[in-house]
Amino acid sequence: MVVRIIIFLVINFSALAIGGLATSEGVSSTWYAQLDKAPWTPPGWVFGTAWTIIMICFSIYLALLWSKVDNKKHLILLFSIQWILNVAWNPAFFYFHLVGLGIVILSALLYVVWYFLFKYSKIMKSNSLLIFPYFIWLIIAASLNAYIFFMN
Repeated sequence: MVVRIIIFLVINFSALAIGGLATSEGVSSTWYAQLDKAPWTPPGWVFGTAWTIIMICFSIYLALLWSKVDNKKHLILLFSIQWILNVAWNPAFFYFHLVGLGIVILSALLYVVWYFLFKYSKIMKSNSLLIFPYFIWLIIAASLNAYIFFMN
């Protein structure tokens, strides 16, 4: 179990690292600084803290789910789609400034996480709460992205 958690931690945090590399200057860029952002945009430090907590919880969730799910190929496919979407948002939004594509990516990612949450809720029971922060954060992120899209 501990080995599985470590494997998922490495894979999940690698997604964040790769996405981070593709952000270019990211939140410190002139482009981002000049955007009209949502009034509920949290301070910068919240993003790093939130993603750290999310990826730790998601890694534990996946390690627990791995031992309970019969169709591992389906789980790997879902996880891979989630991973790709998670990595793809940063360059789409921060590097290419494709804010609309960012909404599409976040919407797809939100759907995949929702699918995890509800598809496996019967076998995961209260452990489903481990994926809930990811789901909530994506709703917040989508609202922030949508605000930028519509107000800029």
